[in-house]
Amino acid sequence: MKAKILLVEDEVKLARVVADYLTAAGFDVLKAYTGKEALAFFRHEKPDLVILDIMLPEMNGLEVAKIIRKESSTPIIMLTAKVEESDRVLGLEMGADDYITKPFSLRELVARVKAVLRRARGEVFTPTLRVGDIEIDLQKREVTVAGKPVELTPTEFEILNLLARHPGRVFTRLEILQRIQSYAYESYERTVDVHIRNLRKKIEPDPKNPRYILTVYGVGYKLAEE
Repeated sequence: MKAKILLVEDEVKLARVVADYLTAAGFDVLKAYTGKEALAFFRHEKPDLVILDIMLPEMNGLEVAKIIRKESSTPIIMLTAKVEESDRVLGLEMGADDYITKPFSLRELVARVKAVLRRARGEVFTPTLRVGDIEIDLQKREVTVAGKPVELTPTEFEILNLLARHPGRVFTRLEILQRIQSYAYESYERTVDVHIRNLRKKIEPDPKNPRYILTVYGVGYKLAEE
């Protein structure tokens, strides 16, 4: 079955070009041009992935992403013409799984879409991982902390999965990107910090003094050995 993608972009010509390219790549594509229209499509059509521009009329993409993330764990890729790191970080903090800066290569966008969908749908083999109070059901892609369910984005789930499979091993930011996305660029390494920060907020008893996901300064991150 084809993956259904909701493309939210107010530039009509760009939306048409991107939609045509994604359709040619084998996806079903829905187009929305405003934030409110995007939410209506999202709730009615239940897409597999959302490509979301930040600068939108009526309601900006960050607000839309925040609402989508409250309602579901559907993967989100942010599109932005802004290049400041703070804008990228804001998108990730709202729950986006990835972002791409305009102007962008359509081939790169398709690669990003496929990578995020693989993370969201990835097949797994070990049924359950347990680390302290954390239980990771790899078949259902569900996480509980002290018996309470925790909603993770696909990217957060893959980072936790990677670290939990190798407790005590230190991963650099670039290694984490390569392992979970199948591609990596040095300019995107710092996005790992945002995902880790979001993940800590969800699984750590005290995110400011993490028990599970530890920072190895100057290197990267590791999962504490029990």
